[in-house]
Amino acid sequence: MFLFESIPWYSALAGVVVTLTLILLNEISRRNKWAAGFFFIILPILLTIFVWPTTAAEGTTVGSWFAWVKAYSALAGCVGFMAIRYIKGAVNNKYLLFFPAFILGFNIFEAVMREFQTLSFEGIHDGMMIIGGEWNILNGLAGILNIVTICGWAGIYISHDKYQDMVWPDMLWFWIIAYDLWNFAYVYNCVPDHSFYAGLALLLSCTIPAFFIKKGAWLQHRAHTLGFWMMFVMCFPSFVDTSIFAVKSSHNTDAMWLVSIISLVFNIGVFIYQFHKIRRLKLKPLRDELHTDLAVYQEVAAK
Repeated sequence: MFLFESIPWYSALAGVVVTLTLILLNEISRRNKWAAGFFFIILPILLTIFVWPTTAAEGTTVGSWFAWVKAYSALAGCVGFMAIRYIKGAVNNKYLLFFPAFILGFNIFEAVMREFQTLSFEGIHDGMMIIGGEWNILNGLAGILNIVTICGWAGIYISHDKYQDMVWPDMLWFWIIAYDLWNFAYVYNCVPDHSFYAGLALLLSCTIPAFFIKKGAWLQHRAHTLGFWMMFVMCFPSFVDTSIFAVKSSHNTDAMWLVSIISLVFNIGVFIYQFHKIRRLKLKPLRDELHTDLAVYQEVAAK
């Protein structure tokens, strides 16, 4: 195959199971703050002390600095979002409202730095074959644009239903798709043999809820599903490495070029659209929401 060596039926089924399991765990953790507290505070402490020093040690495919930083930054996002959701009055603090944008941008920046680092790789790194090239530069630039186009955090609010979701109305479908394309290209370029699960399945697990279950809460969905995935894969790296369900990248440089070009083109499109809108409407992107004129924004903001 073009992107992967092969995807047997049982691996395809495993991909569906991973996606649905992450969606289910996200629903449990977003609907019950006590479950969220266990999953994102108590469980990571226990894993850090008793499990990860062995299963995610140096030399494993999840033993790099990036895997550890990614796990803790995702969990920091989960805990920070819980504070905004459940501490009375927190959502009214404009400084706390910047936290979701900061932690999102920080997570993207981590990956951009790893992308540029991977540029010089050729051979086995962190237990898998990684081939660096100019595609890393293209997708790194796409990641920078993805950070620049984060907007509208001042409009974040807590939903008025019993689940108290953190809703970000200005984070609309085109930015989410731009992120998904960039993130898949990043994982495909830099963690290629994990990209079927950590790229495709993981991204679907937060995008599906954002479009069909709780609109406007994509970042909350993303933090939760990423936190769950990182905890799982750091405990059981063999699932994506050596088990019968593992799906290996084709390591096809044409595929790397393709996913990186698509990522960059789409992110350039979102940047041009937002830049034009800011100039035309004389908006201040560090203060104003950009998309209040769109029906999709109004649909989310009205709830």
